[in-house]
Formats: sequence, structure tokens, C-alpha cells
Amino acid sequence: MEFQINIFALSSLIIVSIGLLRVSTKFGIPSLLIFLSIGMLAGSDGILGIPFTDADLAQKVGSVALAFILFSGGLETDWSKVRPILGKGISLGTIGVLLTCLIVGTFTVYVLNFPPVVGYLLGAIVSSTDAAAVFNVLRTSNTGMKKELTSLLEFESGSNDPLAVLLTTTILGFVGSGSPTVASIAKEIFQQFSLGIISGVIFGYVIYRGMNRIKLDYEGLYPVLLSASILFVYSATELVGGNPFLAVYIAGMILGNRSFVHKRSNVRFMDGIAWLMQIIMFLTLGLLVFPSKIPAVIGIGFAFSLFIMIIARPLAVFLTLIGTKIPWKEKALISWVGLRGAAPIILATFPFAKQLPESEMIFNLVFFTVITSLLLQGATIPFVVRLLKLETPLEQRASYPFEFENKETNGTQLLEFIVPYGSASVGKFVYELDFPENSLITLIYRGDSHIVPTGKTKMEDGDVLLVLTPPGAENEIRTILSKMKEKKETISS
Repeated sequence: MEFQINIFALSSLIIVSIGLLRVSTKFGIPSLLIFLSIGMLAGSDGILGIPFTDADLAQKVGSVALAFILFSGGLETDWSKVRPILGKGISLGTIGVLLTCLIVGTFTVYVLNFPPVVGYLLGAIVSSTDAAAVFNVLRTSNTGMKKELTSLLEFESGSNDPLAVLLTTTILGFVGSGSPTVASIAKEIFQQFSLGIISGVIFGYVIYRGMNRIKLDYEGLYPVLLSASILFVYSATELVGGNPFLAVYIAGMILGNRSFVHKRSNVRFMDGIAWLMQIIMFLTLGLLVFPSKIPAVIGIGFAFSLFIMIIARPLAVFLTLIGTKIPWKEKALISWVGLRGAAPIILATFPFAKQLPESEMIFNLVFFTVITSLLLQGATIPFVVRLLKLETPLEQRASYPFEFENKETNGTQLLEFIVPYGSASVGKFVYELDFPENSLITLIYRGDSHIVPTGKTKMEDGDVLLVLTPPGAENEIRTILSKMKEKKETISS
């Protein structure tokens, strides 16, 4: 009977969480905050009183969930948009994380009077932006921003967890005997990053080849194979000493930028799994919290979280991006979108394993910081984007009423193209577009409508075109669509 009750409780919490997503969208509240709140209300101190104090289990559940979320994020990351910001993203994911750790740690030790190990441990735990939080807020917000900014923020959040994990475990190594040396720390950082990148690249290509080569009789087995592959990449990378989070993100990005069997249905499936993992992860972490213990850290929590948001994060971003051509307004936005989410809470469970006396206080303080970040930063992102005048038309994400397999053996492929705002193609009829030979626009996604085009269909700003085209013709189509309208000059006679 206990098993059935647990299943009933878990399924009910998930259903309630999904149902409240409408509230999240309507009032601009980050959905992750709702998931955390439901977990807290259902926990030991909450209405349902579900007993849950296993920090080790929460850490394991959170780590696996984060692997799926990162893979899904990588799967939907367009490499052509990442390439221009790759250097900046890597800098934010490494130098930015290190600077944040040092700045926050110094403040915590010298201003808040924490012991050095605890102070810098807190700095390490909150040093990374959270992939789940950033992916969620950016993709559910009804406000558009420059694609370079979105790509940079998503790439940073997907790649900065490894160093935060490494800094956290390294500082914990100073607790007790056998403190690590500088040489051992440098070796560990190099090993984690190098093996994580190598594993991600190798496994990404292996999954890509395997998905296209294997001939399964049932289409439903492909998502199962992909899910098992994520767990394989995560565990195998960890076993060889690499960073598993970096590996799954890179593997997802490699697979997502190539055509493979049933790609569209698999991407949709992984998107659903990522949502499920976010809900389970935040519910679990919420259950672990005792709300009655949070008021004890409110005063110091506000000082800690506001310092991170207003001073530490902006200072780290501006110092990291010094010398780049990014305008100060965009740097300010990058600073504000440095959301804290599941990753810091998961890292905050690590001190329990070391039996640090301050473990409970660290966890409660980090949890309060995450709540503050999601509430103050996450909910105000659309306002800040408009305030800094960085708003752009929201790019449509198309959904299509049919499926097409882009196989390597096919002589044609079905690709998605967007008509940019201000494109010279806007206002032209389909027959005037001068697309390459044998290229056919099969469907136009406009707003919430699907349009089957004819030669007399006019292009509009933001149209998403589904084009059946031979391999190699996509660059020519992109060139045609990306050509901007010439500004008209008034000539006085």
C-alpha cells in the first residue's frame, strides 16, 4: 500500500505542477519557482507532510535530471549561432565562474564573517548560472532578444557547471586531512575539461552514426535508445574521470546539428523529458527543504543574494568580457540573466557528504538565494530587456502537422528557414524568390496558422518556411532570405 501511496503522491504533484504552468505564463513567474514551491508545500514542513531528508538521493536524482536537461538544451542549440560567440561563452563558463567564486567568497568571509572554507565554498556553489533555469526562462518568455545574446546565455549556462562542481569539490577537499595541492587542482581541472570535451565529441558522433545505421522495426524504440545513450554518456564520462555534464551537453549539440532518423519526433520527445526532469528535480529539491528553517537565514540571505545579483555577477561579467565589442547594455543584460537554479541547490548537498557542521545552514542559504534569484531576476527579464532597449521580434518556433525523415540516402531534405524581419524577400511572391532548382516550399508557418503556399503567396516578416531541397542548396536559400531591404534615399530634383 505504501508504494501505491508514493506513486499517487508523485503523480499528483507532477500533474499539479503542469497545471500551474498556465499561472506561471500569465503572471510572468518562472515555472521553476512554482515547482520548488510545490515541493516545499508537500514536504515535511508543508501541508502534505511527506517525509524526505535524503540529501544523497536528492543529489543523485538532480544530477541525472540535469544530464537530460543539458542534453536537450544541446540538442536544440544551433552551432551556426554558437560559433560566433564560442570564445565569449567559454570565457564566461570558466573565467567568469572563477571570478564569481572569488568575489562572492571574499565578501562572505570578510563582510559576513564566515570561516574561509565555508565562505569560499558558498562562492563556488553559487558561481555558475543554471542551465535549467536559463533554458526555461528564455524559452517560455514572450520577449525576444538578439539571437547572439540568447545563444551566449544558453551556451554559458550549459557549459559552466563543470568548473562550479570542480571548485566545490576542491574546496571541500580542504576539510579534514589530505588537502589538495595547487598541482593536483590544476591536473583535476585539465582532466575534467579535456576528457569531458573528448567524450562528448566522440559519443556525440557515435550516437549520430548509431541512430542512422540501426534499423529498428518500431519507431517508438528510437527515443528509448536516445535516452539510454544519454545515461551511457553521463556514466561512461564520469567513470573515465571527465566531466559528465559537459560531455552530455556537447554530445547533444553534435547530434542536434545533424540530420538523423526521426529527428523531429525525437527532439519533441527529449523536450518533454527535459520538462519532466525539471519538474522531478525541483520537486525533489523542494521536498528536501524545511521552510520553518528558512526565516533564520532571511537577513543574511538578502545581503548574500543581492550582492551576487548587483555586484558579483556584473563585476565578473564585465571583467571577463573586457576587450570584447559587446556593448555595455548587452553586458548588463548578461549580468542580470545570471539565474541561479537547480545546480547550486544540488551542489549545496555536497557538504552533507563531508559532514560539515555548517551543512544545513549552507543548504538553507543557497536555497533562499535561488528563490530570490528566480523571483527577482527571472520574473523581471522581459522588463529589463525592454528597459535596455534590447527587445527584438520574438522568433517563432514552428510545429508541423507531418514528419519527414532526412536520411543520408535521400536525394532531398526537409529544412526549416526563417524569413528575417526587414528581409528583401518580404512582400515578394513565392515565384519571385529565385530559389535553387528543385527546391520547393511545402509549408509556411505564420503565427498559429499553417499555409500551403502557391506561386502567388506573399512572404511576410517572421514566416517560417519548410523547404524540400536537394543537399547543398541550403546556403543559397539562406543567402536569398537574409538579404536585407535597401534603404530608400530621397533625391530632390
